[in-house]
Amino acid sequence: MRRALVTGGCGFIGSNLVRKLVEEGWIVDVVDDMSSGRLDLLSGLTFKTLPNSSFIAPFNLSDLIKKGRPKKLVLVIQDDFASDYMLDYIKSKAYDVIFHQAAIPRVSYSVENPGVTTDVNISGTVKLFEAACENVSKLIFASSSSVYGGADKLPTSESEPKNPKSPYAWQKSAIEDYAKLCGDLYGLDIICLRYFNVFGPGQYGDSPYSTAVSAWCHAIKNGKECRSDGDGEQTRDMCYIDNVVHANIRAANYFEVVKGQSFNIACSDRVSNNEILSWLKNRYGDKVRVQNAAERPGDVKHTQADISKAKTQFGYEVQVRFWEGLERTVKWWGLDE
Repeated sequence: MRRALVTGGCGFIGSNLVRKLVEEGWIVDVVDDMSSGRLDLLSGLTFKTLPNSSFIAPFNLSDLIKKGRPKKLVLVIQDDFASDYMLDYIKSKAYDVIFHQAAIPRVSYSVENPGVTTDVNISGTVKLFEAACENVSKLIFASSSSVYGGADKLPTSESEPKNPKSPYAWQKSAIEDYAKLCGDLYGLDIICLRYFNVFGPGQYGDSPYSTAVSAWCHAIKNGKECRSDGDGEQTRDMCYIDNVVHANIRAANYFEVVKGQSFNIACSDRVSNNEILSWLKNRYGDKVRVQNAAERPGDVKHTQADISKAKTQFGYEVQVRFWEGLERTVKWWGLDE
């Protein structure tokens, strides 16, 4: 029975990953500082919350398993993933795999607060990696397509040079570089997954972390305007959440050593903002009111991933294409009710 720690497990991506891990029989702990996490994203699961990581010792996973810990009980530790007690617990070899999803992901916030975001996204992550050395078999790191900074070549492969345009993108890029060092210096095997525009159920539209899809669903649900930046012809490789969850689990089950290599996780196709808005207008008519806005400075015009490396190396396959994912997402929002 494999034991997992999901950092940021009460967030959009983390909570969906937790559900799938539990379904597949993993013993799962979550650590989340709840700055943007929501316990309701774990609704339907059996979970126990701890107010901080100092309470974790009495709930030692090994002891609980011996005593018959319920297989589907998720332990939610409400704390910083790099807190001293949490790091000490990781050093006790409590986990087989760590899925590191936690971060401060807002690009705009990172521009305004580079020091704060660097403390969490780099310093905290380095501490986590240090604790994991020789104590976990594999660590999956949630990176971002933002490290490319708008690649000239589409589809974009991992061999294209990185060119981060924000502190957040640079922080992800820096940790990718450090992940390679960890493999060479400390023998910690890290797989870096570069997510492209993740969307789906569980992503709330009133969050600064939201994609256009969730922001527009939120607007339609609440009678607000859907903001469209620029000419609307920008395209994105939109990746439904099930694809990201699948990629994480495939990576965790890949037993070859990769030493910090990075892999694109997406669908390898593109859809424009105008196409999505047109679909929503056809579906919901006058409920869709569009507010045109200026193009955002520094906004990338197009993204599209080459996913052949992930497919070849650890068997990643697209589970849900964009339009099916959009159908599932509007259903979760209850827009047809």
